[in-house]
Amino acid sequence: MADTRAEIGVIGGSGFYSFLENVTEVTVDTPYGAPSDSLFLGEIGGRRVAFLPRHGRDHRIPPHRINYRANLWALRAAGVRQVLAPCAVGGLRTEYGPGTLVVPDQLVDRTKTRAQTYFDGEPRADGAVPNVVHTTFADPYCPVGRGVAMKAAREHEWEPVDGGTMVVIEGPRFSTRAESRWHAAAGWSVVGMTGHPEAVLARELALCYTSIALVTDLDAGTETGDGVSHTEVMKVFGENVGRLRKVLFDAVAALPGTAERDCLCVHAHDGWNLGIELP
Repeated sequence: MADTRAEIGVIGGSGFYSFLENVTEVTVDTPYGAPSDSLFLGEIGGRRVAFLPRHGRDHRIPPHRINYRANLWALRAAGVRQVLAPCAVGGLRTEYGPGTLVVPDQLVDRTKTRAQTYFDGEPRADGAVPNVVHTTFADPYCPVGRGVAMKAAREHEWEPVDGGTMVVIEGPRFSTRAESRWHAAAGWSVVGMTGHPEAVLARELALCYTSIALVTDLDAGTETGDGVSHTEVMKVFGENVGRLRKVLFDAVAALPGTAERDCLCVHAHDGWNLGIELP
Protein backbone atom coordinates (compact mmCIF):
# COMPACT_ATOMS: atom_id res chain seq x y z
CA MET A 1 0.00 0.00 0.00
CA ALA A 2 1.39 3.40 -0.96
CA ASP A 3 2.47 5.71 1.86
CA THR A 4 0.08 8.67 1.76
CA ARG A 5 1.58 10.57 4.70
CA ALA A 6 4.31 13.21 4.74
CA GLU A 7 5.95 15.42 7.37
CA ILE A 8 7.17 18.28 5.15
CA GLY A 9 5.24 20.21 2.53
CA VAL A 10 6.56 22.19 -0.43
CA ILE A 11 4.18 24.58 -2.13
CA GLY A 12 5.53 25.31 -5.58
CA GLY A 13 5.51 24.23 -9.19
CA SER A 14 6.00 21.01 -11.12
CA GLY A 15 9.74 21.67 -11.40
CA PHE A 16 10.09 20.54 -7.80
CA TYR A 17 8.58 17.08 -8.07
CA SER A 18 8.31 15.99 -11.70
CA PHE A 19 11.71 14.27 -11.80
CA LEU A 20 11.21 12.19 -8.64
CA GLU A 21 10.70 8.47 -8.91
CA ASN A 22 7.87 6.57 -7.24
CA VAL A 23 5.68 9.62 -6.71
CA THR A 24 2.27 8.93 -5.20
CA GLU A 25 -0.56 11.23 -6.26
CA VAL A 26 -3.13 11.73 -3.52
CA THR A 27 -6.44 13.59 -3.71
CA VAL A 28 -7.44 15.26 -0.44
CA ASP A 29 -10.93 16.53 0.38
CA THR A 30 -11.22 19.45 2.80
CA PRO A 31 -14.05 21.32 4.55
CA TYR A 32 -13.03 24.34 2.46
CA GLY A 33 -13.36 22.76 -0.96
CA ALA A 34 -10.73 21.40 -3.30
CA PRO A 35 -7.06 22.42 -3.09
CA SER A 36 -5.22 23.65 -6.17
CA ASP A 37 -4.29 20.11 -7.18
CA SER A 38 -3.48 16.68 -5.87
CA LEU A 39 -0.65 16.22 -3.40
CA PHE A 40 2.41 14.54 -4.90
CA LEU A 41 4.21 12.51 -2.28
CA GLY A 42 7.79 11.36 -2.51
CA GLU A 43 10.95 11.03 -0.47
CA ILE A 44 13.97 13.32 -0.21
CA GLY A 45 16.93 12.57 2.03
CA GLY A 46 14.88 10.04 3.97
CA ARG A 47 12.07 12.53 4.60
CA ARG A 48 8.51 12.12 3.34
CA VAL A 49 7.51 15.21 1.38
CA ALA A 50 4.20 16.40 -0.06
CA PHE A 51 4.44 18.72 -3.07
CA LEU A 52 1.45 20.92 -3.90
CA PRO A 53 1.36 22.95 -7.15
CA ARG A 54 0.17 26.33 -5.91
CA HIS A 55 -1.47 27.34 -9.21
CA GLY A 56 -2.38 23.79 -10.29
CA ARG A 57 -0.11 21.59 -12.36
CA ASP A 58 -0.96 23.52 -15.54
CA HIS A 59 -0.78 26.95 -13.86
CA ARG A 60 -4.48 27.53 -14.42
CA ILE A 61 -5.34 29.30 -11.17
CA PRO A 62 -4.50 33.02 -10.79
CA PRO A 63 -3.16 34.23 -7.42
CA HIS A 64 -6.41 35.79 -6.22
CA ARG A 65 -8.44 32.62 -6.89
CA ILE A 66 -6.18 30.08 -5.21
CA ASN A 67 -8.03 28.21 -2.47
CA TYR A 68 -5.38 28.88 0.15
CA ARG A 69 -7.46 27.50 3.01
CA ALA A 70 -7.95 24.17 1.24
CA ASN A 71 -4.26 24.01 0.28
CA LEU A 72 -2.91 24.37 3.80
CA TRP A 73 -5.63 22.16 5.31
CA ALA A 74 -4.87 19.40 2.80
CA LEU A 75 -1.17 19.49 3.69
CA ARG A 76 -1.85 19.24 7.41
CA ALA A 77 -4.37 16.45 6.81
CA ALA A 78 -1.57 14.50 5.08
CA GLY A 79 0.61 14.82 8.17
CA VAL A 80 2.64 17.86 7.15
CA ARG A 81 3.87 20.07 9.99
CA GLN A 82 6.55 22.13 8.19
CA VAL A 83 6.12 24.02 4.91
CA LEU A 84 8.71 25.44 2.52
CA ALA A 85 7.18 27.95 0.13
CA PRO A 86 9.30 29.04 -2.84
CA CYS A 87 7.88 31.91 -4.87
CA ALA A 88 8.80 34.40 -7.60
CA VAL A 89 8.91 38.04 -6.52
CA GLY A 90 9.85 41.47 -7.83
CA GLY A 91 12.76 43.33 -6.25
CA LEU A 92 11.97 46.71 -4.67
CA ARG A 93 15.62 47.68 -4.26
CA THR A 94 18.09 48.08 -7.09
CA GLU A 95 20.55 45.78 -5.33
CA TYR A 96 17.95 43.00 -5.37
CA GLY A 97 18.21 42.22 -9.05
CA PRO A 98 17.09 39.09 -10.92
CA GLY A 99 18.55 35.94 -9.39
CA THR A 100 18.67 37.30 -5.83
CA LEU A 101 17.39 34.90 -3.18
CA VAL A 102 15.55 36.47 -0.25
CA VAL A 103 14.47 34.70 2.95
CA PRO A 104 12.07 37.31 4.37
CA ASP A 105 11.28 37.76 8.03
CA GLN A 106 8.34 40.17 7.68
CA LEU A 107 5.19 40.47 5.58
CA VAL A 108 2.76 43.22 4.57
CA ASP A 109 -0.70 42.27 3.30
CA ARG A 110 -2.16 44.37 0.48
CA THR A 111 -4.59 41.73 -0.81
CA LYS A 112 -8.31 42.49 -0.97
CA THR A 113 -10.59 39.53 -1.57
CA ARG A 114 -8.99 36.46 -0.03
CA ALA A 115 -10.35 34.32 2.79
CA GLN A 116 -7.52 34.51 5.28
CA THR A 117 -8.68 32.74 8.43
CA TYR A 118 -10.16 29.45 9.52
CA PHE A 119 -11.55 31.06 12.67
CA ASP A 120 -14.31 33.38 11.50
CA GLY A 121 -17.19 32.00 13.56
CA GLU A 122 -19.04 30.92 10.40
CA PRO A 123 -20.43 27.37 9.96
CA ARG A 124 -18.44 25.24 7.53
CA ALA A 125 -19.83 22.97 4.85
CA ASP A 126 -19.56 20.03 7.25
CA GLY A 127 -21.53 21.87 9.93
CA ALA A 128 -18.58 22.53 12.24
CA VAL A 129 -18.43 26.06 13.65
CA PRO A 130 -14.97 27.46 14.50
CA ASN A 131 -14.59 30.00 17.26
CA VAL A 132 -13.21 33.45 16.57
CA VAL A 133 -9.47 33.26 17.27
CA HIS A 134 -6.99 36.15 17.12
CA THR A 135 -3.71 34.54 16.09
CA THR A 136 -0.39 36.08 17.06
CA PHE A 137 1.42 36.96 13.83
CA ALA A 138 4.10 39.48 14.80
CA ASP A 139 6.76 37.21 13.31
CA PRO A 140 5.08 35.55 10.30
CA TYR A 141 7.82 33.08 9.35
CA CYS A 142 9.32 30.16 11.24
CA PRO A 143 12.72 31.20 12.67
CA VAL A 144 14.02 27.64 12.52
CA GLY A 145 12.96 27.16 8.90
CA ARG A 146 14.51 30.49 7.93
CA GLY A 147 17.86 29.45 9.38
CA VAL A 148 17.74 26.09 7.61
CA ALA A 149 16.90 27.73 4.27
CA MET A 150 19.72 30.25 4.50
CA LYS A 151 22.26 27.59 5.41
CA ALA A 152 21.13 25.43 2.48
CA ALA A 153 21.50 28.35 0.05
CA ARG A 154 25.01 29.14 1.26
CA GLU A 155 26.05 25.54 0.78
CA HIS A 156 25.26 26.04 -2.91
CA GLU A 157 27.26 29.29 -3.06
CA TRP A 158 24.10 31.38 -3.24
CA GLU A 159 24.29 34.05 -0.56
CA PRO A 160 20.70 34.83 0.46
CA VAL A 161 19.36 38.11 1.75
CA ASP A 162 18.78 37.46 5.45
CA GLY A 163 15.43 39.04 6.27
CA GLY A 164 13.39 41.78 4.67
CA THR A 165 9.73 42.48 4.10
CA MET A 166 7.58 40.86 1.44
CA VAL A 167 4.55 42.90 0.42
CA VAL A 168 1.80 40.76 -1.10
CA ILE A 169 -0.52 42.35 -3.67
CA GLU A 170 -3.80 41.04 -5.03
CA GLY A 171 -2.75 40.42 -8.62
CA PRO A 172 -2.93 39.06 -11.17
CA ARG A 173 -1.72 42.36 -12.63
CA PHE A 174 1.71 43.72 -11.76
CA SER A 175 2.15 47.00 -9.87
CA THR A 176 1.97 50.44 -11.39
CA ARG A 177 5.14 52.52 -11.12
CA ALA A 178 3.49 54.65 -8.42
CA GLU A 179 2.57 51.59 -6.37
CA SER A 180 6.03 50.14 -6.76
CA ARG A 181 7.69 53.38 -5.65
CA TRP A 182 5.32 53.54 -2.68
CA HIS A 183 6.28 50.01 -1.64
CA ALA A 184 9.97 50.80 -1.97
CA ALA A 185 9.64 54.09 -0.08
CA ALA A 186 8.02 52.20 2.80
CA GLY A 187 11.24 50.22 3.11
CA TRP A 188 9.85 46.93 1.88
CA SER A 189 12.14 44.51 0.05
CA VAL A 190 10.21 42.39 -2.45
CA VAL A 191 6.68 42.17 -3.85
CA GLY A 192 4.73 39.00 -4.63
CA MET A 193 1.18 37.75 -5.12
CA THR A 194 0.93 34.46 -3.19
CA GLY A 195 2.71 34.78 0.15
CA HIS A 196 -0.48 35.84 1.91
CA PRO A 197 -2.73 34.35 3.20
CA GLU A 198 -0.51 31.27 2.93
CA ALA A 199 1.64 32.37 5.84
CA VAL A 200 -1.16 33.26 8.26
CA LEU A 201 -3.19 30.14 7.44
CA ALA A 202 -0.11 28.03 8.12
CA ARG A 203 0.26 29.75 11.49
CA GLU A 204 -3.42 29.13 12.29
CA LEU A 205 -2.78 25.43 11.66
CA ALA A 206 0.36 25.52 13.84
CA LEU A 207 2.54 24.74 10.83
CA CYS A 208 6.10 26.01 10.44
CA TYR A 209 6.11 28.16 7.29
CA THR A 210 9.23 29.43 5.52
CA SER A 211 9.13 31.63 2.43
CA ILE A 212 12.02 31.39 -0.03
CA ALA A 213 11.68 34.20 -2.53
CA LEU A 214 13.48 34.28 -5.87
CA VAL A 215 13.72 37.76 -7.39
CA THR A 216 12.86 37.48 -11.08
CA ASP A 217 12.71 41.18 -11.97
CA LEU A 218 13.06 44.70 -10.64
CA ASP A 219 9.57 45.97 -9.96
CA ALA A 220 8.15 48.76 -12.11
CA GLY A 221 9.17 51.67 -9.90
CA THR A 222 12.82 50.68 -9.75
CA GLU A 223 13.47 50.56 -13.49
CA THR A 224 12.86 52.75 -16.51
CA GLY A 225 11.87 50.20 -19.16
CA ASP A 226 8.43 48.92 -20.12
CA GLY A 227 7.75 47.39 -16.72
CA VAL A 228 7.51 43.80 -15.58
CA SER A 229 6.31 41.13 -18.01
CA HIS A 230 5.21 37.55 -17.37
CA THR A 231 7.69 36.36 -20.01
CA GLU A 232 10.56 38.00 -18.14
CA VAL A 233 9.48 36.47 -14.84
CA MET A 234 9.24 32.95 -16.26
CA LYS A 235 12.58 33.26 -18.06
CA VAL A 236 14.50 34.19 -14.92
CA PHE A 237 12.65 31.62 -12.83
CA GLY A 238 13.48 28.94 -15.39
CA GLU A 239 17.15 29.90 -15.32
CA ASN A 240 17.29 29.49 -11.53
CA VAL A 241 14.85 26.67 -10.85
CA GLY A 242 17.56 23.98 -10.85
CA ARG A 243 19.59 25.77 -8.20
CA LEU A 244 16.49 26.62 -6.18
CA ARG A 245 15.45 22.99 -6.26
CA LYS A 246 18.82 21.94 -4.81
CA VAL A 247 18.44 24.49 -2.02
CA LEU A 248 14.92 23.26 -1.25
CA PHE A 249 15.91 19.63 -1.19
CA ASP A 250 18.85 20.30 1.13
CA ALA A 251 16.54 22.31 3.38
CA VAL A 252 14.03 19.44 3.45
CA ALA A 253 16.73 17.07 4.64
CA ALA A 254 17.94 19.50 7.32
CA LEU A 255 14.62 20.49 8.91
CA PRO A 256 14.07 19.14 12.43
CA GLY A 257 11.77 16.19 12.92
CA THR A 258 8.13 16.79 13.73
CA ALA A 259 8.55 15.71 17.35
CA GLU A 260 11.51 18.08 17.77
CA ARG A 261 9.62 21.26 16.87
CA ASP A 262 9.44 23.82 19.67
CA CYS A 263 9.32 27.14 17.84
CA LEU A 264 6.75 29.93 18.04
CA CYS A 265 4.67 28.22 15.30
CA VAL A 266 3.91 25.22 17.52
CA HIS A 267 2.45 27.49 20.22
CA ALA A 268 0.16 29.51 17.95
CA HIS A 269 -2.98 28.27 19.74
CA ASP A 270 -1.80 28.46 23.34
CA GLY A 271 -4.70 29.69 25.48
CA TRP A 272 -7.34 29.45 22.72
CA ASN A 273 -10.39 27.24 22.33
CA LEU A 274 -10.51 26.69 18.55
CA GLY A 275 -13.99 25.24 18.39
CA ILE A 276 -12.93 22.85 15.61
CA GLU A 277 -10.59 19.88 15.49
CA LEU A 278 -7.52 20.25 13.31
CA PRO A 279 -6.57 17.30 11.12
